[in-house]
Amino acid sequence: MIGGWQIIIVLLVILLLFGARKIPELGKGLGRGIRSFKEGLQTDEEDDDKLGAGDKDEEKEDEEARKLSS
Repeated sequence: MIGGWQIIIVLLVILLLFGARKIPELGKGLGRGIRSFKEGLQTDEEDDDKLGAGDKDEEKEDEEARKLSS
């Protein structure tokens, strides 16, 4: 199990590797990426909902056309 000292050591190593100026930039980039990913998921769900509703309308039209042609 990871203890408090291990977390502190890992944070210090990250600070030494990337420097104090780079860490906020990395956080901003990560946040933008996550936000973009979530927006992409939402637009995909909206597109799926629109396509699903369109399919139902087409099925109704096909059914009505079959009734009229009979």
